[in-house]
Amino acid sequence: MKFVSLISSGIDSPVSTYLISKKADEIILLHADNRPLTDDREIDNFIKIAVFLKKQIKCPVRVFLVPNGPALQEYKRNCEPRFTCVFCKRMLLRYAEQIMLKQQADAIIMGDSLGQVASQTLQNIKTIEQSINSLVLRPLIGLDKEDVIRIAKEIGTYELSIKHSEGCKAVPRKPSTSAKIEKINQEEKKIDVEKLVKNAVKNLEVVKL
Repeated sequence: MKFVSLISSGIDSPVSTYLISKKADEIILLHADNRPLTDDREIDNFIKIAVFLKKQIKCPVRVFLVPNGPALQEYKRNCEPRFTCVFCKRMLLRYAEQIMLKQQADAIIMGDSLGQVASQTLQNIKTIEQSINSLVLRPLIGLDKEDVIRIAKEIGTYELSIKHSEGCKAVPRKPSTSAKIEKINQEEKKIDVEKLVKNAVKNLEVVKL
């Protein structure tokens, strides 16, 4: 099986990727480049995690960077800030689905665990997943943060995942914890989502580790 794994420089998604790799014949690591709304350190931290995972994972690993900053900027200019994180994850799934189809992969992997942060409430997960028609697997969905940290330390990704970076400037002060699909659809009509996805995937960068 081939998977497209949405992976950040944080703690959860490297653990999720490592766990699913035991079932994989190939994994594509897909990272969202949120610059200019974050800094170069975030990308550097991700690359270090990707290099480490490639050494630990037995199946072939490829790494793609997709520019997500322009989509976030467009959303911030035109739409309600409190839904930014939900919009962002919906965009990431749209990128991943396009890449999954082109690469003939079988599913998308995410590092969500239920209720840990605002975008991972049950309602928000449902709204985020409705952005695509493809299968999304969440290996960490029932784990507590302490469980994920413990596994991250065991596999060696924890220290890499806590390296400092500026953080995403698009994150709203009060993110929505219960985004209804009707409201998100209404907000997304204010921008050209299809064009944003097309441009991001067109400008995809293949990273050679």
